[in-house]
Amino acid sequence: MTAAQVKPETSEAELAALVEFVERHPWLAVLGGAGISTASGIPDYRDAAGEWKRSPPMEHRQFMGSHAARQRYWARALVGFRTLDEARPNAAHQALARLESLGHVRGMITQNVDGLHQRAGSRRVIDLHGRADRVRCMGCGSSRMRHALHAELESLNPHWATLGAAAAPDGDADLEADFSTFRVPDCSRCGDGIWKPDVVFFGDSVPRGVVERAFALIEECDALLVVGSSLMVYSGFRFARAAAQQSKPIACLNLGRTRADDLYTLKVAAPVDASLGALVGRLEGRLVERRLNRRPA
Repeated sequence: MTAAQVKPETSEAELAALVEFVERHPWLAVLGGAGISTASGIPDYRDAAGEWKRSPPMEHRQFMGSHAARQRYWARALVGFRTLDEARPNAAHQALARLESLGHVRGMITQNVDGLHQRAGSRRVIDLHGRADRVRCMGCGSSRMRHALHAELESLNPHWATLGAAAAPDGDADLEADFSTFRVPDCSRCGDGIWKPDVVFFGDSVPRGVVERAFALIEECDALLVVGSSLMVYSGFRFARAAAQQSKPIACLNLGRTRADDLYTLKVAAPVDASLGALVGRLEGRLVERRLNRRPA
């Protein structure tokens, strides 16, 4: 369902149900995905049916095992990462940060790697798939900020830095060319280590400590709110399943089908940025009313 297909009266009824859900469950965990960041100009991976919009992203084994794959990845990233780097938090990020400050959200598990929740002011954020603004040597483990590596890539490949292409998810670009001349530097600390974004590629495993923190958040909260995610990837879906196994109510705010549709107590099919903004406005309004009603006559 698209935003244009959501009837105003249905949206109002669903918003009221979402407000009731949040107020009824004061210890709320949020599980978020790419749909939160699309209003910031970052494309998502899947359509409303949960199917791929483009070819699946880079796989860990492919990246680590093929120099040609790394050339292609870093050449496209040199063009596409500008969109991710220049993105700013949108109304959805700001609303989730406000829900946390109001005491409604205990913590957030994000499948995004853009860091926009932290920039919007959210404090307890679990970056399930890492952060795209850092890179790590797969040989010695040293890390550096991604912009420093991109500066090195630009100096080695000045022609590529001037190219333009449509942005793709997570700092990629829809660029096809002969990548065989693209120069990719090794780690200068250990001499031959491979630089990889500090993110979880497909086929890789989320670090155990991160998974444990996310499960602990689900355990301590009394309900789960899924926002902007199809949950087609198991690494995110497992937390919705864990909440259901613990008999905790789950609400979902997402346009389109998700893998966990049969687990939800409530599903709202509406744009996440406008809906979350309206949710915060309604909750703040009720808070003001309660304060006024408590004042002595």
